Amino acid sequence: MFRGLAITLTILALQCSAEEAPAPALALTGEAAETFLREATVVSLDEYPNRGVTKPRKATLTDGKLTLSAVFKDIDEIHPKIKAADGRMLLYLKDCYGHEIAAYELDKLLGLGIVPPTVERKIGREWGSLQMWVNGAMTEWERKKKENLSPPDMRAWNNQISTLKVFLQLIWDTDYNNISNILVDESWHIWKIDASRTFRMDSHLRREDALTRFSRPFLASLTDLDRGELEKVMKPWINKKQIKTLWQRRTRILELAEERTTEFGAAVVLYD
Repeated sequence: MFRGLAITLTILALQCSAEEAPAPALALTGEAAETFLREATVVSLDEYPNRGVTKPRKATLTDGKLTLSAVFKDIDEIHPKIKAADGRMLLYLKDCYGHEIAAYELDKLLGLGIVPPTVERKIGREWGSLQMWVNGAMTEWERKKKENLSPPDMRAWNNQISTLKVFLQLIWDTDYNNISNILVDESWHIWKIDASRTFRMDSHLRREDALTRFSRPFLASLTDLDRGELEKVMKPWINKKQIKTLWQRRTRILELAEERTTEFGAAVVLYD
């Protein structure tokens, strides 16, 4: 999604020295962000240039002290048959704003911190997801295809990408290969946005061959994840079959990590 930011300023920020502290990507985090998104007064809701087919809009909100931006998405559709970005034909694709909230809630359960705070909010007559704006960010497509920028720490970057790949397959992201749905902030932190086409009702992983490295903390969170708690948190946003297949994918990821470790060794497969 093209965020309509001043790309030149973002490039300069990404290229800044390690001594220079970039501005926070999120103006608020955690409960403070969720409360602001739910309760702040909506000043405006406008269209903005973006690559998304789900037509998200930019909301400006204020609580009298802070005036911040957020992304509002109200889509809730089912496509009986649709062609994915990779050319595959998908049946019964549910494109729903509730998936945006589900992705954030799952991110919180796992302690990943890669999905911006997202809540349900009614603006005017429309219910939708409201997600905190990521400041000073460019899309991964812009970084790679347009600006050709390289991360300053490739090891840390590769670890982030590996974690992201696992998360995208855990939520069965239909737009798995769409790098316009990934943001890179001024600290080179990765953010996952545009998750409305996720949580497909498939028990298998989308591409097992793409998962070759795994974060130990991420695996520990998956191992410790309580099925009852997962169902309680996710029930408002996805149905029973979606939760069931999510759990099956979680189980397969843990099995796959063990298989890869046995075959290639912990030093190659696992990272902290």
